[in-house]
Amino acid sequence: MDSIEATVGVAVGLQQANAFAEAQNSLVRKVLDNQAETITSLIQSVPQLSSYGMVGTQLHVTA
Repeated sequence: MDSIEATVGVAVGLQQANAFAEAQNSLVRKVLDNQAETITSLIQSVPQLSSYGMVGTQLHVTA
C-alpha cells in the first residue's frame, strides 16, 4: 500500500506544480500583452517623418 500512496502523492504534487506553472504562464502572457500594447501606443504617438522634399527625407551618418 505504501507504493500506491506514494504514487498518488506524486501525482497530486505534479498536478499542483502544473497548475502553478499554468498560472505563472498566464501572468507572463498578460504582462507581455500589456507591454506590447504600451509599445504600440508609443510607436503610434511618434509623428510620421516626411516622405517627400529635401527636409527630413535623408539621414546622413558619419562613423
